[in-house]
Amino acid sequence: MASNPAEVLGTRRPDWASEDVVMLQDMATRFMSEEILPRYDEFEAAETFDRESWRKAGEAGLLCASMPEEFGGAGGTYAHESAILEAISHVGVDGFGIALHNSIVAPYIQHYGSQEQKAKWLPRMASGELIGAIAMTEPGAGSDLQGVKTTARKDGNQYLLNGSKTFITNGQLANLIIVVTKTDPAAGARGTSLIVIETDGVEGFERGRNLDKIGLKSNDTSELFFNDVRVPTANLLGHEEGLGFVQLMQQLPQERLQIGGAAIAMVERALALTIDYVKERKAFGQPVISFQNTQFKLAELKTEATIGRTFYNQCVAEHLEGKLTPELASMAKYWLSDLQGKVVDECLQLHGGYGYMNEYPIARMFRDARVQRIYGGTNEIMKLLIARSL
Repeated sequence: MASNPAEVLGTRRPDWASEDVVMLQDMATRFMSEEILPRYDEFEAAETFDRESWRKAGEAGLLCASMPEEFGGAGGTYAHESAILEAISHVGVDGFGIALHNSIVAPYIQHYGSQEQKAKWLPRMASGELIGAIAMTEPGAGSDLQGVKTTARKDGNQYLLNGSKTFITNGQLANLIIVVTKTDPAAGARGTSLIVIETDGVEGFERGRNLDKIGLKSNDTSELFFNDVRVPTANLLGHEEGLGFVQLMQQLPQERLQIGGAAIAMVERALALTIDYVKERKAFGQPVISFQNTQFKLAELKTEATIGRTFYNQCVAEHLEGKLTPELASMAKYWLSDLQGKVVDECLQLHGGYGYMNEYPIARMFRDARVQRIYGGTNEIMKLLIARSL
């Protein structure tokens, strides 16, 4: 019987994983296994998902699970989003960009949108009609969000949006994009605002190429261009201009925690697959698991993974209580993604030459894991943020 990634560590179920959270994870796992996994190679080859998969996820209740029921969500919490995220990684369909849509894009609208904005956008995000993205990174501004050059100039009851973005997750499919822009370029961080744009049929908006990445091939990642794009001033998030930088700082901890969640979930899958492999694969007439080096290496990895899982669970508990600090979220993002890289690399080594073959899942995981140390703020930036608390 194949090892279950969700059980490979044998850790105690955290208090926040209530029965409905566990049921949601089981349901999400079945959905990913039955609806997404059979077509995943197709999506990897196309380097994008299709809208039908998003609509099916919406019908299954896997979009915007933490949004209020009055706006089409399920009224859950980050615990429910974590359950969906972990199901994606445990099944091995990591390129499905619904986690960003669910627990990064939608919360900006929930926390800072007006009642009219929430009613307009969240139900359509929950159904999959709208696919979300957030456009932060620019060719000359990555982790340094204060260096954003995209501008939004008021023209009557509209903004004229100009600039370019790159490395935008869901960039080819997204038709609701939160754009990080400068409404007052002379004011530095205090001149930053978040403006929502529905892209369907909008003049001046262009998608660049679907970027050719090392891994996460099925997750479309794009350049975006805004050339005198007219956006209603009613699409500003927040009651006034200049709140964008504060809004970003308030929401980035959840994004970083989510990256940590994806990391530990992939670690668990890598270990489950590798344990199965070394039990079946023989060398010198005996299973690879019988060699002391294999046993010691897997013992080390399981120990570190258990520490990582315990740490992540504690971070989620603090987040649900509203106590997760930016420093702790940065620790989770950097340490768990570093651990992910280490564990996946060691697990590939235990596969021997087969680990380097694309037909084995560990090879794809090796490629997909690498970006985790970069996006959401590089791990070097995470250490800077942690250092400020010393």
